Amino acid sequence: MNIKLRLIIMSFLQFFIWGSWLITIGAYWFKTKEWSGGQFGAIFSTMGIASIFMPSLMGIVADKYMNAEKLYGILHILGGIVLFTVPLVDNPGTMFWVMLLNMIFYMPTLALSIAVSYSVLKSRGGDVVKDYPPIRVWGTVGFIVALWVVSLLGFETSSSQFVVAGGAAILLGFYSFTLPKCPPMAQAGPKKSVVDALGLQSFTLLRNPKMAVFFLFALLLGAALQLTNAYGDVFLHDFDQIAEYKNSVAVKNPAIIMSISQISETLFILAIPFFLRRFGIKQVMLFSMIAWVLRFGLFAYGNPGDGLWMIILSCIVYGMAFDFFNISGSLFVETQTEPTIRASAQGLFMMMTNGFGAVLGSSLSGIIIQEYFTNADNTKDWHSIWITFALYSLVIAVLFMILFKHEHNPQEIASVHSEHLLTAEQA
Repeated sequence: MNIKLRLIIMSFLQFFIWGSWLITIGAYWFKTKEWSGGQFGAIFSTMGIASIFMPSLMGIVADKYMNAEKLYGILHILGGIVLFTVPLVDNPGTMFWVMLLNMIFYMPTLALSIAVSYSVLKSRGGDVVKDYPPIRVWGTVGFIVALWVVSLLGFETSSSQFVVAGGAAILLGFYSFTLPKCPPMAQAGPKKSVVDALGLQSFTLLRNPKMAVFFLFALLLGAALQLTNAYGDVFLHDFDQIAEYKNSVAVKNPAIIMSISQISETLFILAIPFFLRRFGIKQVMLFSMIAWVLRFGLFAYGNPGDGLWMIILSCIVYGMAFDFFNISGSLFVETQTEPTIRASAQGLFMMMTNGFGAVLGSSLSGIIIQEYFTNADNTKDWHSIWITFALYSLVIAVLFMILFKHEHNPQEIASVHSEHLLTAEQA
């Protein structure tokens, strides 16, 4: 089987798993279980808690001790087993620990999937800047297909969504063992420092001011991502309390409307190579932050009726908001780090976005929404919530433009491919 096709299948299943429950867990939580909003915030923070340490830890294992594709498969099988137990959970306290365990297994696979793809492509003479985005786009397709499957099967408010996710996780786990070998890159040397011995080399990147600023903004943008994941679907579901909107398509099938965001991703992922070469990494990431301002601002003024076009436009803008930082950010890490620590560095990037960023976004947004934007009857002032999030994103964009010092160099983007050619010639 063509190697790109094999990586496409991996990418598809990777995000099918997540798409089966990530957007719709709020509907299951509030509509079926009728658990509290505060507890929901704690559940959503599990991915952040797990991402603080697991991606970097598993990146170290992949760099030093175990083939990345084998570690990737083991983690998915374990995560799938945990997902199958979710329908048995009958209280929010237990749900927190079950979802935390699931996230401990799942979150490092996001970074490992990138590391595996880059390793396989490079070993076969590929150019990751050119070849990876068309592969990664199928992950977005997998996320979209999962949303539609769950919605059309009537699983949005059912525990069956977790069974779908668990089955896909176990399938991907066994499939990953058939992928090309991605052995550890770190080689034993005559003498190593404590940092080297512990595999913590990627954390030394924080000594570089430019990298430190980059990872800081990765954290802040990670918070924005959690805001839209946690509240986008719930926002549309809440319109069912208004007679004018309760029978609209957006309220009856919010997961399908939200899937427009992922459809948009597929287009923007394919545009990344052009934008990177034309504008450079800094400008592309700045475009992402401006897109976040529009994402939240359009939600603030949209509704499922005559304002549906704003919600749809917000979903389209999401593609740029998500891809132009997350994908470009991973490529930036790839170009700025040594081969022996790249899996660890990708893990550190994930730790900042989906770890500290997720915890920051989930925790603070929950407190702020509860204290300032929740009415006496427990309804929420969604207009003010989205305006606040938009202002937050605007401040981040302005600070990033001022503080992140990085000059555009077209050769930098090509260096990932050139570095591989040099390695191949030496071999």
